[in-house]
Amino acid sequence: MIDSVVDSKMADIISDLQTLIRQPSVSAKKQGLVECANLVASIMKKAGIHSEVLYLKDKSVPPIVYGEVRSRSNPNGKTLLFYNHYDVQPEEPLELWDSDPFSGRVEGNYVFGRGSADDKGELVTRIKAVEYMLQTTGDVPCNIRFIVEGEEETGSIHIEDYLKAYRDRLGCDGVIWEFGYVDAKDRPIVSLGMKGLLYVELVARGPSRDAHSSLAAVIENPAWRLVRALSSLRDATGKILIQDWYADVREFTQKELDTISAEPFDEQEFKKEYGIDRFVNNMQGVEINRAMVGGPTCNIAGLVSGYTGEGAKTVLPSTALAKIDFRLVPDMVPERQLGRLKDHLRRNGFGDIEVRLIHGEAAARTPVDHPFAKLVEQAAAETFGSTVVSVSSAGTGPMYSFVSVLGAPCVSIGSTFVFARIHSPNEFARIDLLNKTTKCMGRIVEKFARG
Repeated sequence: MIDSVVDSKMADIISDLQTLIRQPSVSAKKQGLVECANLVASIMKKAGIHSEVLYLKDKSVPPIVYGEVRSRSNPNGKTLLFYNHYDVQPEEPLELWDSDPFSGRVEGNYVFGRGSADDKGELVTRIKAVEYMLQTTGDVPCNIRFIVEGEEETGSIHIEDYLKAYRDRLGCDGVIWEFGYVDAKDRPIVSLGMKGLLYVELVARGPSRDAHSSLAAVIENPAWRLVRALSSLRDATGKILIQDWYADVREFTQKELDTISAEPFDEQEFKKEYGIDRFVNNMQGVEINRAMVGGPTCNIAGLVSGYTGEGAKTVLPSTALAKIDFRLVPDMVPERQLGRLKDHLRRNGFGDIEVRLIHGEAAARTPVDHPFAKLVEQAAAETFGSTVVSVSSAGTGPMYSFVSVLGAPCVSIGSTFVFARIHSPNEFARIDLLNKTTKCMGRIVEKFARG
C-alpha cells in the first residue's frame, strides 16, 4: 500500500498541481494547449511513466498525452486506462476571483485556481499514485496507460479520432474516468455513466439591419419570433414538447432503480449552495435523483439579441440567437434528435429559423453489477470510509466513444468536492481529498490486478 508515502509527500502533490495550474490551457481560446501537453508529459516522465505527445494528421488539433507503465511481474495481465484532460474553462469573469486564476494559491486545506479541480487536480492524483507505487515496489501489478486530451471543455471533438488512430496503444480492460465528485458529507460518488449532449444554435432573422424601434409597428422583431419558438420546445414542468423526443429513451433496469432510490441527496444543502428555493416542477426525494441521472433536458445556455449595454437604446434588432443544450440519455442518438428538433420547428411554423449544430455526443452507462464497478466501489469505501453509487453523472463527456471504440467499462471516481466551483470563479481543490483519492487510485490498481 502507498498510503504512508502519500501522507509524506503531499507537498510534492501540491507542487505538481500548482505547476499545472500556472500553465494556462484554455481550449475555448486555444491558449497554451501544446505547452500544457508538454508539461504533463514531463511530469509523467519525472514520475517514471513513459510518455509521448501524440497528434492526428491535422496538427492544428490539440495533442493528447499518452502514458504507459508496463508491469514487469505481470506483463500479460490486464490493462487499466486513466482518462483525463489538461484543458480548462475560460477564467472569466476575472473580477469575481479573489486572486490570480492561474496562481495555484494555497490557503489552508485548499488549492485555488482554474483547473485545480477540473481536471488538473484529478490528473495529479492518478500520476502520483503510479509514481508512488513505482517508488515503493519498483513495479506496478498490472499494465497502466494514460490518455490526457486537450479538448474536453469544448466537447472532445476529436477524442474518437484519437481513440481510433491509436487504438492499439490504448486498448484496455477498464477505464477510470477523468473526474469524480465527493458529496457534502465527504462520501465519494462512484458514477457509472454520463449523459449525452446535443448542442445547437437557433438563429431568427428580421430586417437586413438593426432598425429604429418605432418600426416595431410594422416590422416583426426576430427576438419575439425566437422567444415563441423557444417556448414551443419545453413546458413549465421541464417536459420537452418535441414530437417523439422520448421515443428512444432506455428504461432503467430494476437494479438501476434500486441504486437510484438508495442514493442520498441533501436537498436543503443543494438549495442553499445554489440560492434556490424549489426544484423544477417542485420535485422531491427520489424524483430528483431520477431526473439528475436519467432525465433528458432542454436548457437555454445563452440568449442574445439587440442592445445589451448600459442605458437605453431603442433598437429593433436584425437577428436573435439562442444557444440550446439538450442532455440525452442512453439510446438517444444526437443526429436523430437533431432531425426531430428541425421537424418540430417546421411543423410549428418556425421553419425559417436556422438550426446550427455545434456538438453532439451519445450517452453511456456501465451496469451497476459490473465487476469493474464493484471493485472501484470497494476501493473507494476502504479509502474514504463509505461511498455512494450513482447510475450516471448529470453531466456529459465522451464516455460513449471509449465504450464503442475500446469496448471497455468506464467508471468515475475522484477528488472533486461537489461544490468546488468548477467552471466558476475561485475554483478549488481540497488537499485532504487529493490525499485520499491518490490512495484510492493505488487501491484500484491493486484490486484490478488481482481481479
